[in-house]
Amino acid sequence: MQDARQTGAAAAPTLRLAAAGFVATAIAFGPARMGFGLFLPAFREDFALSTTLAGLVASGGFLAFLLALPLTAWLATRIGQRAPVVAGALSATAGFTLVAVASGSTALAAGIALAGASAGFCWAPFNDAAERVVPPVARAGALSAVSTGTTLGVAAAGALALGVTFGAFEWRTAWGVFAAAGVVAALAATVGVPGGRRDARGGGAGRRLVHREALPLYGAALLFGATNAVYLSFAADRVVAAGGLPGLPDDGASAVVFLAYGGCGLVGLATGRIEARVGLAALLAAIFAAFAASLALVALAPGSWPGVVVSAGLHGAAVMTISAVLSFWSLRLFPGRGSLGFTAALVAAATGSVLGPASAGPLVEAIGPRAAFATLALPPLAVALAFAARAARVRS
Repeated sequence: MQDARQTGAAAAPTLRLAAAGFVATAIAFGPARMGFGLFLPAFREDFALSTTLAGLVASGGFLAFLLALPLTAWLATRIGQRAPVVAGALSATAGFTLVAVASGSTALAAGIALAGASAGFCWAPFNDAAERVVPPVARAGALSAVSTGTTLGVAAAGALALGVTFGAFEWRTAWGVFAAAGVVAALAATVGVPGGRRDARGGGAGRRLVHREALPLYGAALLFGATNAVYLSFAADRVVAAGGLPGLPDDGASAVVFLAYGGCGLVGLATGRIEARVGLAALLAAIFAAFAASLALVALAPGSWPGVVVSAGLHGAAVMTISAVLSFWSLRLFPGRGSLGFTAALVAAATGSVLGPASAGPLVEAIGPRAAFATLALPPLAVALAFAARAARVRS
């Protein structure tokens, strides 16, 4: 009886933390991070955005994400994990509100940046929080649940975008709904993320973040950030510009892309079990092969229902899976410094996120979207082959 009570007592903080993380990432990595790409066709019309300007606005959101990461590490160390998560939810709320009332591209860009910063605040603290309240055997599952919250946010945003497409309400109303959801995320973080801070560990953390075993983590994070940012910023726009999907208004294609992305991303919940079965290298090979295929399908079949749905599904599944992988991989590489190691990986991902759209926009305008997306599929394909070779060496 006493063991059962102890198990229940340990399970309650785990469930609260996983639920708070699920909601936080649903907001921060759903509409806050992906809303610009989802609503880009509407933004183009209302704010007269060129492809290059759209790329700069998208990169501004990802740059805010990057700048928020060191502040998050400082807040988590000095105050505790709850503070940055709540700050991120409030940043998302402010950004959503600004976008909803924006009258020009400058206000739009500022709102996208504020919302984008929330992703830098709302994820990394959960690694340290998990080390505080989650038993070791349950951490991979809890962290997979946290990272997979994005699927709910993306799917909900896609559903709202579909409502906009069919005239149920305006896009500004959708962003008002996002703002209300940001308040809910702040309340959930207040309840579910433990207060206070963990005990400080010894010095030299910065030096330990750079070592040979960590380089594949940073390289994978960098390419993930670049590939995902390009897809989020331009894939839906590519489908709409190519004529959309048969049977839908042109703008409805954007909603389909993000609904498939979010729905298939639920596979991320099983990341820990998949990695335990096939190994890390084989899992990473599959992830980057999915990234490459998703970009290639956007290049070759932007007007095909199967092509678009499979592309978005592959990309969403790959994103949710690698998100969970980066979380528990960094925890293994940097035990006792989970948030710091994960923050370093996210800095690499954020750097790729800034560089990706800013480079892809001019590339699309220079050689056209078909050739550009085909070209952008090559780096993840090369990395997939490298990890496949590594997995083969491990098995032999």
